[in-house]
Amino acid sequence: MFDTISALIPADPDYAPRTARLEVLTRVLEGRLYDVLPYAFHDERGAGGEYIPLRRRRPAVRYPLARIVVDDSLSLVFGEGHFPTLDCADARTRGVLADIVRESGLNAAMLEAALRGSVGSVAMLLRVLQGRVFFSVLPSLYLTPRWRADAPDTLESVNECYKVQGQALAAQGYEIEDPAGVYWFQRVWDDEAETWFLPIPVRLGRPVAVDAQRSVRHGLGFVPLVWVRNLPGGDGIDGACTFRPAIETGIEIDYQLSQAGRGLKYSSDPTLLIREPAGLDGEMVRGAGNALVVSEKGDAKLLEIGGTAAAAVIEYVRFLRELALEGVHGNRASAERLNAPQSGRALELMNQGLIWLADNLRVSYGGALLQLADMIVRASAVYPLRVRGAPVEALAAGARISLRWPRWYPPDAEDRARDAGTLKTLIESGQLSRETAVKSIADVYDVEDVAAELAQIAKERA
Repeated sequence: MFDTISALIPADPDYAPRTARLEVLTRVLEGRLYDVLPYAFHDERGAGGEYIPLRRRRPAVRYPLARIVVDDSLSLVFGEGHFPTLDCADARTRGVLADIVRESGLNAAMLEAALRGSVGSVAMLLRVLQGRVFFSVLPSLYLTPRWRADAPDTLESVNECYKVQGQALAAQGYEIEDPAGVYWFQRVWDDEAETWFLPIPVRLGRPVAVDAQRSVRHGLGFVPLVWVRNLPGGDGIDGACTFRPAIETGIEIDYQLSQAGRGLKYSSDPTLLIREPAGLDGEMVRGAGNALVVSEKGDAKLLEIGGTAAAAVIEYVRFLRELALEGVHGNRASAERLNAPQSGRALELMNQGLIWLADNLRVSYGGALLQLADMIVRASAVYPLRVRGAPVEALAAGARISLRWPRWYPPDAEDRARDAGTLKTLIESGQLSRETAVKSIADVYDVEDVAAELAQIAKERA
């Protein structure tokens, strides 16, 4: 069914094949997959009286399975209480990076990037404007990356090119001859500049004239973009989609629930069965507004749908949901099964599939976060940064930056007591330093600066 619906979505031959694939997956994520179907689910006959098959109707009930899987996994990666801490041996660099993360709203930007990138890939743009650091999320639909031949993990350039209506360009201040026409918009990022091109009509080919007014030379010495592949797999440009294995099952769930709702409506208005010698001619569509006329001995009955049929559909849908979530390693835990508070470790064991998915996402998007932090350090040597209104000197070049991830689930009182006892034993036996111990529980007790916390502990002990 997914292939049937995808075939109805127009694919522009001027774009690369990956653009059409990402467009379809984006529609699934945003709940717009069925918009291409021409009829509502309750439309049984067209204007000419012809029967409308189910595959051409939009489901009346839509279960957002793809979005649920993505949101559940992202809550364990960049949700509140799960965002990693940027750690660095240089205390000043560590403090400045922490301030920039808060001031720039990097947490929200990473959440948006992981959401948009769940279709396969996403790009994150770093900009320094008047000393302040900003981050933007760019969907990869119309982006084409190019990597250096001598460093395949380093971007050489990123090209953005897509079609846009002339009136939209005119609203942005462009001088457009035909506002009703379609134009190519293009810009390119490289290690020295962000180059914009003057839009031209699609019939004339791709843009070649540089828009000197809007082009910007940043002079950073690197492309200020991070390209993120979502999950292992995919191809050289895009990673694997988070929810792709569950799409077909999600469509089946939507149609089954829509049919169940349709059946319940018909049971409230049963079909009339009349027996008479006239017989039954022509194609008959089951519905509350239609009567079945059959032959032999006059008789009349109401054909009702029993409650067991609706219950069977609901049970089938539950089974489909379990299969889909198992296939994409989603959250299969049910609140009805939790009859008592669970420890953090128990929740981890219960949601091993979801943690496996979130762990892979941590690798992809955590690596992107480290690249952004490294870009900030390198940019500070080119532009004087300002954090919270105060100027900041150039950060330590080549400083080793790492991520300190919090636990998957917050520990309860018993977990914290066990941790305290274990850490006390390890410290007293000389097998663990006090600094490492504080780092291991910093996320639990909201310790932002481990060095300052150790200094305060020493002061109180003295």
